[in-house]
Amino acid sequence: MRWKTLSYRPCYAVKNSGQSKAGAKALLEQLGLGKRLDHLPAQLSGGEQQRVALARAFNGRPDVLFADEPTGNLDRQTGDKIADLLFSLNREHGTTLILVTHDLALAARCDRRLRLVNGQLQEEA
Repeated sequence: MRWKTLSYRPCYAVKNSGQSKAGAKALLEQLGLGKRLDHLPAQLSGGEQQRVALARAFNGRPDVLFADEPTGNLDRQTGDKIADLLFSLNREHGTTLILVTHDLALAARCDRRLRLVNGQLQEEA
């Protein structure tokens, strides 16, 4: 999908294309990407690409969203912005987030935290 523009990508996983296009555009606008709709993925920064991924994930209105190191390849400032957006969309859409992260600051923002210790999940107090 390298040849597809930004406005197409968030629609990709959603079946009802009319609804998905409107929802995708609204999400992209909300995520500060409204002026980049006709750009190709290679023309976007890492943070912008992460925001496109968030729009694609939330456009399907999932009940549960799994995010594996959602800020792992970003600098701290961009990662913080992405985390803010992730939690904002979480509240707005009522989606349950299941995050996997090594970032303790990101983990601290979660309502519930589990750690993997010697192959066993342990709940943090």
